[in-house]
Amino acid sequence: MAKRSGGTSRQPTKATGRSKAPGRGRRRRSWLGRLTYATVVLGLWGVIGLAGLIAYHASQLPPIDQLAVPKRPPNIAILASDGSLLANRGETGGRVVSIKELPPYLPRAFVAIEDRRFYQHFGVDPVGILRAIGQNLTRRGVAQGGSTLTQQLAKNLFLTPERSASRKIQEAILALWLEHKYSKDEILELYLNRVYFGAGAYGVEAAAQRYFGKPAKEVSLAQAAMLGGLVQAPSRLAPNRNLPAAQARAAQVLAAMQELAFVPAQDVKVALAQPARPANARGGGSANYVADLVMDVLDDYVGKFDTDITVQTTVDTGMQALAEKALTDELNAKGARFNVSQGAVVSMRPDGAIRALIGGRDYAQSQFNRATTAKRQPGSSFKPFVYLAAVERGATPDSVREDAPIRIGNWAPENYSHRYEGAVTLRTALAQSLNTVAVRLGQEVGPKAVVQTAQKLGITSPLQANGSIALGTSEVTLLEMVGAYGAFANGGTGVIPYVVTAVKGQDGKVLYKRADSGLGRVMSADADGMMNAMMHETFVSGTGKKADIPGWDLAGKSGTTQDYRDAWFIGFSGSLVTGVWLGNDDGELTKKVSGGNLPAEIWKTYMTQALKGQAPVPLPGLNRWRRAPETTASVASAAPPSPAGILGQIFGDQEAPAPRQAAPTRRAQKDDRNFIEKLFGIGD
Repeated sequence: MAKRSGGTSRQPTKATGRSKAPGRGRRRRSWLGRLTYATVVLGLWGVIGLAGLIAYHASQLPPIDQLAVPKRPPNIAILASDGSLLANRGETGGRVVSIKELPPYLPRAFVAIEDRRFYQHFGVDPVGILRAIGQNLTRRGVAQGGSTLTQQLAKNLFLTPERSASRKIQEAILALWLEHKYSKDEILELYLNRVYFGAGAYGVEAAAQRYFGKPAKEVSLAQAAMLGGLVQAPSRLAPNRNLPAAQARAAQVLAAMQELAFVPAQDVKVALAQPARPANARGGGSANYVADLVMDVLDDYVGKFDTDITVQTTVDTGMQALAEKALTDELNAKGARFNVSQGAVVSMRPDGAIRALIGGRDYAQSQFNRATTAKRQPGSSFKPFVYLAAVERGATPDSVREDAPIRIGNWAPENYSHRYEGAVTLRTALAQSLNTVAVRLGQEVGPKAVVQTAQKLGITSPLQANGSIALGTSEVTLLEMVGAYGAFANGGTGVIPYVVTAVKGQDGKVLYKRADSGLGRVMSADADGMMNAMMHETFVSGTGKKADIPGWDLAGKSGTTQDYRDAWFIGFSGSLVTGVWLGNDDGELTKKVSGGNLPAEIWKTYMTQALKGQAPVPLPGLNRWRRAPETTASVASAAPPSPAGILGQIFGDQEAPAPRQAAPTRRAQKDDRNFIEKLFGIGD
């Protein structure tokens, strides 16, 4: 009974155990249900909140139907005469390029390193964001960003560069709009033309020109990879500032391109073996002086424009490089010894077309254009205008004037040598740059006539009509002087120096085309022939003898201002007119730099190369008025050269004073200082 009773007593216990299991299940299901419900509710509220947040930030943007991609600031591409690029001007630094004209690996470099799922996502890439978060959690600092190329473009086009959650939301909204409105290739093209590459270069074309000196369509795979890696941190990765970092980043881009099968492994291997390097600035940057001149005159040719334009110029890149090298080499070699720090060169055809223009020693250090803007006293290089005024009133190269002391009021000008030759021909007086003869001629024709003569040849700077105008005391620019000498080289037609020949719009439409223009005839053929004969003598027996180029008929004039402050040499053949100025920006005196030494050396160095391979062109009217060889011989035999003249010939720096040609000469007692000056070739 007890066992049955015991057995009976355990039975309810089992029954009770079975009855508890359904209760626990119901409680578990109830808890899961509540959790699911809460999750759904919270999710809905989250969606509602996110929608509200998006709606709020969207309300801060312009209405979608009013959104438009802002116009890119126009670029001005300035081309040389052969069509090569001299410089870009404008806010972007380069023209707009189509993705179709680029090598395929160039845009792929940006996709590979910046947004590998670019062609799969819809503007915002959740997968990319999660991958970036994972990468960042496993590394120190921010290793990867989650922004797509479309988001980066949206930021560049519409938003400020601030870092905030609000801006990221707006960036995503705008990215969705861009993806809706444009195709993938159109978005990529917009991106490539807007992204910043450092050094003032916006867009891949500007960057390619800035760092590699070539258009974007010509960059190599290694260069494309470097450009693709540059946008992450343009200042830190610029190849001209941190080449090792730029090359390391480019290697990462190449690895990504290979991983995505954008380029063959063999091509990547070659690119890694020959990493890109920045190109040296062509011409040391001197083309920027030309570009600045173009920008100064562009408003005269075209009105307002809002698309890229191309400006065709007259400049020859080879001649530009030759002129710059001649100037900088001379200053580097002798500038410190002669205390001269700056210079300028202008070279043009006799019709006024500028072929080379150097506005200073180094554009990177000084953008001031000494060829077009600096006004300096021209010294004796101004004398041809005095002589032309006299020739137009009946004088000839063989006319005789007295080289003797002269006084005008309290002013008593002297010759450079402090000596006087007595009666001399105008040919000799101009070649030897005798000051008293120039002043006498100026007084004969009148200072106003001298001013008018200079002005009709193209001098536009204000000129003072006084006695000293004959010695070039009024300030002018080098470009004015070279332009005025152009009339002597072309037979007597006044020219206006010009650099722009045509301007075209982005669509190829011609916005401006230069028509033939000038100042018309400014001197007779006879007057021009006589002037050329007298200035030719400068190269035969005068202050420009050391600049002579065998085989060419040349003419010109040197110039040195008071106390050796400025030194000029302007000369020409029948096909090219070139002027050189040397001095210091602050007006500090040089150590006896005269037109006949350093400027003449620069002139000859440049002109010898610039005229190389060309057939000599005769100077207008020279043969008619050239001094006959027998006359030269007979006059030379009349009086032996002075000791100073002999030493000057030995050193090749200063020609001996011209021999007597008419009445007996009168010479002041020469002093030791003058003899030493002659010895070292310091002369006007």
